[in-house]
Amino acid sequence: MNNKFYVVGTPIGNLEDITYRAVRILSGVDLILCEDTRVTINLLNKYGIQKPTMSYHSQSKISKIDKILEMIDEGKTLALVSDAGTPTISDPGSMLVSKIRENFSDIEIVAIPGPSAVISALSISGLPASEFTFLGFLPHKKGRETLFKEIANTERTIVFYESPHRILKTLDSLEKYVSERKVVIGRELTKVFEQIISGKPEEIKKYFEENKDKVRGEFVVLVSGK
Repeated sequence: MNNKFYVVGTPIGNLEDITYRAVRILSGVDLILCEDTRVTINLLNKYGIQKPTMSYHSQSKISKIDKILEMIDEGKTLALVSDAGTPTISDPGSMLVSKIRENFSDIEIVAIPGPSAVISALSISGLPASEFTFLGFLPHKKGRETLFKEIANTERTIVFYESPHRILKTLDSLEKYVSERKVVIGRELTKVFEQIISGKPEEIKKYFEENKDKVRGEFVVLVSGK
Protein backbone atom coordinates (compact mmCIF):
# COMPACT_ATOMS: atom_id res chain seq x y z
CA MET A 1 0.00 0.00 0.00
CA ASN A 2 1.36 3.42 -0.90
CA ASN A 3 -1.66 5.68 -0.59
CA LYS A 4 -1.53 8.88 1.42
CA PHE A 5 -3.56 10.56 4.13
CA TYR A 6 -3.49 14.36 4.07
CA VAL A 7 -3.96 16.68 7.05
CA VAL A 8 -4.94 19.97 5.43
CA GLY A 9 -4.95 23.39 7.06
CA THR A 10 -7.90 25.57 6.02
CA PRO A 11 -8.76 29.25 6.63
CA ILE A 12 -9.67 30.39 10.14
CA GLY A 13 -12.05 32.97 8.72
CA ASN A 14 -11.14 34.62 5.45
CA LEU A 15 -11.62 32.00 2.72
CA GLU A 16 -8.80 33.54 0.67
CA ASP A 17 -6.29 32.27 3.24
CA ILE A 18 -5.78 28.88 1.65
CA THR A 19 -2.67 27.69 -0.16
CA TYR A 20 -2.48 26.66 -3.81
CA ARG A 21 -1.22 23.30 -2.59
CA ALA A 22 -4.22 22.80 -0.30
CA VAL A 23 -6.62 23.49 -3.18
CA ARG A 24 -4.72 21.05 -5.40
CA ILE A 25 -4.70 18.30 -2.79
CA LEU A 26 -8.38 18.70 -1.89
CA SER A 27 -9.22 18.60 -5.61
CA GLY A 28 -7.38 15.31 -6.06
CA VAL A 29 -8.33 13.10 -3.10
CA ASP A 30 -11.08 10.49 -3.11
CA LEU A 31 -12.83 11.82 0.01
CA ILE A 32 -12.61 14.81 2.37
CA LEU A 33 -13.24 14.23 6.08
CA CYS A 34 -14.80 17.32 7.65
CA GLU A 35 -15.55 18.47 11.17
CA ASP A 36 -18.82 19.84 9.77
CA THR A 37 -19.62 19.21 6.10
CA ARG A 38 -21.93 22.24 6.04
CA VAL A 39 -19.00 24.51 6.91
CA THR A 40 -16.45 22.90 4.60
CA ILE A 41 -18.79 22.94 1.59
CA ASN A 42 -18.58 26.76 1.54
CA LEU A 43 -14.80 26.55 1.09
CA LEU A 44 -15.06 23.80 -1.52
CA ASN A 45 -17.67 25.71 -3.51
CA LYS A 46 -15.52 28.85 -3.55
CA TYR A 47 -12.70 26.97 -5.24
CA GLY A 48 -14.84 24.72 -7.42
CA ILE A 49 -13.78 21.56 -5.60
CA GLN A 50 -16.29 18.78 -6.23
CA LYS A 51 -15.34 15.88 -4.02
CA PRO A 52 -17.34 13.63 -1.68
CA THR A 53 -17.28 14.65 1.98
CA MET A 54 -17.93 12.78 5.22
CA SER A 55 -18.19 14.14 8.74
CA TYR A 56 -15.64 13.26 11.40
CA HIS A 57 -15.76 15.10 14.73
CA SER A 58 -15.50 14.64 18.49
CA GLN A 59 -18.85 12.83 18.67
CA SER A 60 -18.09 10.37 15.87
CA LYS A 61 -18.57 6.75 16.87
CA ILE A 62 -15.99 3.99 16.64
CA SER A 63 -17.88 2.65 13.62
CA LYS A 64 -17.03 5.86 11.74
CA ILE A 65 -13.32 5.38 12.46
CA ASP A 66 -13.61 1.76 11.33
CA LYS A 67 -15.21 2.95 8.08
CA ILE A 68 -12.36 5.40 7.49
CA LEU A 69 -9.75 2.70 8.15
CA GLU A 70 -11.59 0.40 5.75
CA MET A 71 -11.45 3.01 2.98
CA ILE A 72 -7.73 3.50 3.53
CA ASP A 73 -7.25 -0.27 3.38
CA GLU A 74 -9.06 -0.24 0.03
CA GLY A 75 -6.43 2.17 -1.29
CA LYS A 76 -8.47 5.38 -1.17
CA THR A 77 -6.68 8.67 -0.59
CA LEU A 78 -8.32 10.84 2.08
CA ALA A 79 -7.89 14.38 3.38
CA LEU A 80 -8.80 15.64 6.84
CA VAL A 81 -9.91 19.23 7.43
CA SER A 82 -11.40 21.04 10.40
CA ASP A 83 -13.93 23.87 10.38
CA ALA A 84 -11.07 26.34 10.73
CA GLY A 85 -7.30 26.14 10.96
CA THR A 86 -5.04 23.14 11.22
CA PRO A 87 -6.64 19.77 12.06
CA THR A 88 -5.49 17.80 15.13
CA ILE A 89 -4.42 20.97 17.00
CA SER A 90 -6.89 21.14 19.90
CA ASP A 91 -9.04 19.01 17.61
CA PRO A 92 -10.35 15.40 17.61
CA GLY A 93 -8.47 14.67 14.40
CA SER A 94 -5.41 13.77 16.49
CA MET A 95 -7.11 10.56 17.63
CA LEU A 96 -7.89 9.59 14.04
CA VAL A 97 -4.29 10.14 12.93
CA SER A 98 -3.14 8.02 15.87
CA LYS A 99 -5.49 5.19 14.84
CA ILE A 100 -4.28 5.35 11.25
CA ARG A 101 -0.66 5.08 12.37
CA GLU A 102 -1.53 2.13 14.59
CA ASN A 103 -3.21 0.23 11.77
CA PHE A 104 -1.07 1.14 8.75
CA SER A 105 2.67 1.22 9.29
CA ASP A 106 3.39 2.02 5.65
CA ILE A 107 0.90 4.81 4.98
CA GLU A 108 2.32 8.27 4.32
CA ILE A 109 0.59 10.92 6.44
CA VAL A 110 1.27 14.32 4.88
CA ALA A 111 0.85 17.75 6.48
CA ILE A 112 -0.45 20.47 4.18
CA PRO A 113 0.38 23.58 6.26
CA GLY A 114 -2.13 26.33 6.61
CA PRO A 115 -3.57 28.99 8.92
CA SER A 116 -3.43 28.70 12.70
CA ALA A 117 -5.21 31.04 15.10
CA VAL A 118 -2.40 30.53 17.63
CA ILE A 119 0.39 31.60 15.28
CA SER A 120 -1.68 34.38 13.74
CA ALA A 121 -2.41 35.87 17.17
CA LEU A 122 1.20 35.55 18.33
CA SER A 123 2.52 37.24 15.20
CA ILE A 124 0.61 40.47 15.87
CA SER A 125 0.53 40.44 19.68
CA GLY A 126 3.86 42.09 20.36
CA LEU A 127 4.54 39.49 23.06
CA PRO A 128 7.71 37.35 23.09
CA ALA A 129 7.14 34.36 20.81
CA SER A 130 10.47 32.54 20.73
CA GLU A 131 9.01 30.34 23.46
CA PHE A 132 5.33 29.96 24.31
CA THR A 133 2.91 27.50 25.87
CA PHE A 134 -0.36 26.65 24.16
CA LEU A 135 -3.15 25.39 26.42
CA GLY A 136 -5.92 24.82 23.88
CA PHE A 137 -9.36 25.36 25.41
CA LEU A 138 -9.23 25.70 29.19
CA PRO A 139 -11.29 23.19 31.19
CA HIS A 140 -14.72 24.47 32.20
CA LYS A 141 -14.43 23.54 35.88
CA LYS A 142 -12.03 20.88 37.15
CA GLY A 143 -8.43 22.04 37.01
CA ARG A 144 -9.29 25.52 35.73
CA GLU A 145 -8.01 27.46 38.75
CA THR A 146 -4.91 25.28 38.87
CA LEU A 147 -4.09 26.35 35.32
CA PHE A 148 -4.41 30.03 36.21
CA LYS A 149 -1.96 29.49 39.06
CA GLU A 150 0.45 27.88 36.60
CA ILE A 151 0.00 30.83 34.23
CA ALA A 152 0.92 33.14 37.10
CA ASN A 153 4.20 31.28 37.64
CA THR A 154 5.38 30.87 34.06
CA GLU A 155 7.98 33.01 32.32
CA ARG A 156 6.74 32.05 28.85
CA THR A 157 3.96 33.65 26.85
CA ILE A 158 0.75 31.69 27.33
CA VAL A 159 -1.81 31.21 24.56
CA PHE A 160 -5.25 29.62 24.80
CA TYR A 161 -8.68 29.65 23.21
CA GLU A 162 -11.80 30.90 24.93
CA SER A 163 -15.50 31.04 24.12
CA PRO A 164 -17.65 34.19 24.34
CA HIS A 165 -19.62 32.54 27.16
CA ARG A 166 -16.57 32.38 29.43
CA ILE A 167 -14.35 35.27 28.33
CA LEU A 168 -15.47 37.61 31.14
CA LYS A 169 -15.02 34.90 33.75
CA THR A 170 -11.57 34.22 32.33
CA LEU A 171 -10.67 37.88 32.58
CA ASP A 172 -11.82 37.80 36.23
CA SER A 173 -9.37 34.96 36.88
CA LEU A 174 -6.56 36.70 35.03
CA GLU A 175 -7.20 39.83 37.07
CA LYS A 176 -6.98 37.71 40.23
CA TYR A 177 -3.75 35.89 39.34
CA VAL A 178 -1.85 38.11 36.87
CA SER A 179 -3.31 41.58 37.39
CA GLU A 180 -0.17 43.43 36.27
CA ARG A 181 0.64 41.31 33.23
CA LYS A 182 -0.02 42.34 29.66
CA VAL A 183 -2.90 40.46 28.06
CA VAL A 184 -3.70 40.48 24.35
CA ILE A 185 -6.98 39.19 22.95
CA GLY A 186 -7.52 38.40 19.30
CA ARG A 187 -11.20 38.27 18.41
CA GLU A 188 -12.56 36.96 15.13
CA LEU A 189 -9.10 36.79 13.54
CA THR A 190 -9.06 37.26 9.73
CA LYS A 191 -12.83 37.84 9.70
CA VAL A 192 -14.75 41.02 8.90
CA PHE A 193 -14.93 42.12 12.54
CA GLU A 194 -11.37 41.18 13.51
CA GLN A 195 -10.23 42.96 16.64
CA ILE A 196 -7.07 43.06 18.76
CA ILE A 197 -7.34 44.36 22.34
CA SER A 198 -4.41 44.65 24.70
CA GLY A 199 -3.86 45.87 28.25
CA LYS A 200 -4.09 44.65 31.80
CA PRO A 201 -6.88 42.16 32.59
CA GLU A 202 -8.92 44.78 34.42
CA GLU A 203 -8.75 47.17 31.46
CA ILE A 204 -9.82 44.55 28.94
CA LYS A 205 -12.64 43.32 31.17
CA LYS A 206 -13.92 46.88 31.52
CA TYR A 207 -13.87 47.27 27.74
CA PHE A 208 -16.01 44.18 27.20
CA GLU A 209 -18.39 45.13 30.01
CA GLU A 210 -18.92 48.48 28.31
CA ASN A 211 -19.14 46.96 24.82
CA LYS A 212 -21.29 43.87 25.29
CA ASP A 213 -21.86 43.59 21.54
CA LYS A 214 -18.18 42.63 21.25
CA VAL A 215 -18.55 39.61 23.55
CA ARG A 216 -19.13 37.27 20.65
CA GLY A 217 -17.13 35.28 18.14
CA GLU A 218 -13.93 33.32 18.65
CA PHE A 219 -11.23 34.45 21.08
CA VAL A 220 -7.50 33.79 21.31
CA VAL A 221 -6.07 34.92 24.65
CA LEU A 222 -2.36 35.66 25.13
CA VAL A 223 -0.73 36.40 28.48
CA SER A 224 2.82 37.71 28.89
CA GLY A 225 5.23 35.78 31.08
CA LYS A 226 6.32 37.08 34.44
